[in-house]
Amino acid sequence: MHSDVATLRKASIWHEASRIIRDEGFRAFWKGNLVTITHRLPYSSVNFYAYEHYKELLHMLLGLESRKANMGGDLFVHFIGGGLAGITAASATYPLDLVRTRLAAQTNVMYYRGIGHALQTITRDEGVLGLYKGLGATLLGVGPNIAISFSVYETLRSFWQSNRPNDSSVAMGLACGSLSGIASSTATFPLDLVRRRKQLEGAGGQPRIYTTGLLGTFKHIIQTEGFCGLYRGIMPEYYKVVPGVGICFMTYETLKLLLADVTAKL
Repeated sequence: MHSDVATLRKASIWHEASRIIRDEGFRAFWKGNLVTITHRLPYSSVNFYAYEHYKELLHMLLGLESRKANMGGDLFVHFIGGGLAGITAASATYPLDLVRTRLAAQTNVMYYRGIGHALQTITRDEGVLGLYKGLGATLLGVGPNIAISFSVYETLRSFWQSNRPNDSSVAMGLACGSLSGIASSTATFPLDLVRRRKQLEGAGGQPRIYTTGLLGTFKHIIQTEGFCGLYRGIMPEYYKVVPGVGICFMTYETLKLLLADVTAKL
């Protein structure tokens, strides 16, 4: 954000990885990992819980008793239900998401000393609303992202189950989840990029760069970095999303089966 364009164009995954090791040490790759876990636990719980309930509500409102009777209506339910679930989860856990981004972005100067200190410092320096900086861009990105993720996953899973009903649910969840992650990340990455930059703005007392809102930030990035600047970092995103979303859906499906068996025995 504070570098010149020539420096940005030289960036690559391996260049940045070697820079992190050289400047901050190998442990820096897990910087902010505790707050990430602290954020992901409630976020994932709220996300999946809300999705199942929004899905039931939409099926009831639309009168879709049989899911196989109306594939178009069912796709609509998955898309809208996923979007609403993503917005609900992101809104409920956003301050932790902001803190996670700021802690991970610190280099040698440790402005924030932990989760509690970061929350206190941001509130003191930027006000309570500072904890929700970038929320608009987040909701605009998370809503479509989770909507696409759930709808693609459910569609691929239904197709897989109808053609290969005896396959392992673990393999199915991993493969369908990975593909849904690629689809959703590709579609919404520019919004996620803007979200991260808005979250980092003002961190550690640094001056603001983007002062014209969401559309102005898009315009600034395109003018200074070109259209490709909106997809800067997409490859590391894929490296993270393919296993990450796949494991997430695989774990969810596996736990549903295990808990269903436990509940049936009670």
